[in-house]
Amino acid sequence: MEAKKLRIAILTLLISSGCMVQAKAAAQPNKILHVAIEAPDDGFDMVKTYNFYSGKIAEVIFEPLLKYDYLARPVQLVPNTVQTLPRIEQNGKVYTFKIKPGIYFSPDPAFKGQRRELKAQDYIYSIQRILDPKNRSTTYSFIDGKIVGGNQANALAKKTGKFNYDAPIAGLKALDPYTLQITLTRPDYNFQYILAYVTFGATAREVVEYYGDRIAQHPVGTGPYQLSKYVPRSKIELTANPYYRGFVWNFKSTGSAWDNRLVQEMSGKQMPQIGKVEVSIIEEEQSRWLAFKTGQLDFDKLTSNAVPQALDGQKLKPELVKQGIQHYPNKDPEITYTMFNMKDPTVGGFGLDKIALRRAITLSFNQDEAIKQLYKGQAVRSEMLVPDGVQGFNPNYRSSLAYNPVLANKLLDRFGYKKGADGYRTLPNGKALTLKFMTENSSSSVVQSELWKKNLDAIGIRVDFQVSNFADNLKAATQCKYMLWGGAWIADYPEGENFAQLLYGPNSAQGNLSCYQSKSYDALYQQMLALPPQQRLSYYEKLSRQIEADNPWIIHSSRIRNWLLHSQVQGFKAHPMMNTNWQYLDIQPVKNK
Repeated sequence: MEAKKLRIAILTLLISSGCMVQAKAAAQPNKILHVAIEAPDDGFDMVKTYNFYSGKIAEVIFEPLLKYDYLARPVQLVPNTVQTLPRIEQNGKVYTFKIKPGIYFSPDPAFKGQRRELKAQDYIYSIQRILDPKNRSTTYSFIDGKIVGGNQANALAKKTGKFNYDAPIAGLKALDPYTLQITLTRPDYNFQYILAYVTFGATAREVVEYYGDRIAQHPVGTGPYQLSKYVPRSKIELTANPYYRGFVWNFKSTGSAWDNRLVQEMSGKQMPQIGKVEVSIIEEEQSRWLAFKTGQLDFDKLTSNAVPQALDGQKLKPELVKQGIQHYPNKDPEITYTMFNMKDPTVGGFGLDKIALRRAITLSFNQDEAIKQLYKGQAVRSEMLVPDGVQGFNPNYRSSLAYNPVLANKLLDRFGYKKGADGYRTLPNGKALTLKFMTENSSSSVVQSELWKKNLDAIGIRVDFQVSNFADNLKAATQCKYMLWGGAWIADYPEGENFAQLLYGPNSAQGNLSCYQSKSYDALYQQMLALPPQQRLSYYEKLSRQIEADNPWIIHSSRIRNWLLHSQVQGFKAHPMMNTNWQYLDIQPVKNK
């Protein structure tokens, strides 16, 4: 009897303390989620990459201080590893966070058999890694000039050749093991959104030092999943983190029918339910569509070439509805664009002839035809730098650059790009002009290449498409070793600064993949940063006009993502800022038909 009482007392203590016992009981190994990503990752050290597909995996491994409410729209920040939202003082200059005790990193040899508890210092170390110039972090721009002492630590490391991780930084303090205080150089109420980005997730110093240069293949965090199998450019397997504290699915509906159903299905469940996530890298659209149709994938984005097979207008076709397939359309807060390498001798530079070439190429591209052919109508044209759904977007803004091949030809004629006997133009110095366009091996890339060739033929410019894969193309772009490449950026946090920093000069080859360095653009960007977010609209318009003047980018469109789900998937809702929602889902047994 006494032994039984003791077992009950221990169980009560574990449950009341929020220990990982709840998560262990909830995550069921037989619940396996099968998903796909359409391009390779390049490891999971998010300090050194902003590969979107790396980020999808990292989001369920690493935990920032804050996260987003799963259902709330507009997006709403909520505590993640902290007890409450931060205490903000001095008009937005000082942020204080209280970290929840009893949160542990997933088991790893770096911890030598001991459970490693999350502490305030782990977040300081993560920010230090971003500040370390050796890492050339693409996220550095998020905190550049913002943290007291941060830029000085970065400058000193550049001078000495080594970042001192033991030296204090005035703006980063662990007041006690569970209290983190961040002091900014100026008020910024937007800063808490930055801290919800995955790169600011907690990292244990001993793990980074243990794995060294191999850290990208050994991510260790406090999140709901841990990496259990990794076959680069082929397959990724995640299993539930046995030390994860778990949570109860308890979100409020926005009032939509979709949300109401989710609340009915999921409320009260201990999460995560899914014990294993198997991620396949399937670059070819037709293969991915077939994998979904045959049930090899539990859900996926509808590929462009499958739109006619799946949709009737904007609705799912009746035969798919009868199969129990669910349809969730969602316009991403993103822009797609084509980048010019501004350091390239052919298309880069600020001479009038170079600007004329880039502008002619921009004017030659038929955006409406691209939306029709490439996305089967599932996209909307983007007019400015900041997309819909992000603060700084102006629905009334109109780009000064519209499809106009006649004007494009006149520009090229005016600046000495003469046509030869074969109908193709030469450079003003008489040498051959051939654009080299990086692309990927997929059916959508083939369609895009055909569109580009058709449009460039119309203005007499020869183009050579260099086919590789996303990860290698990203590496080349990061090193400014390319001519043209297509890109996309989806919001990491809901403020236009997230997009404007992509062309800020000091971020060249470190997020700014166009390697664009414009004194005019940089001055506008710096002036914009000095203002609170709600006063920045006119600057986002000016920055968009500067892009139209210099043409480091061709801004294209925002895509509509049509998510299709098999009937066994419960709890799914696409989120504007979160790219991964696996910890919020459940899988029900498939009924025999």
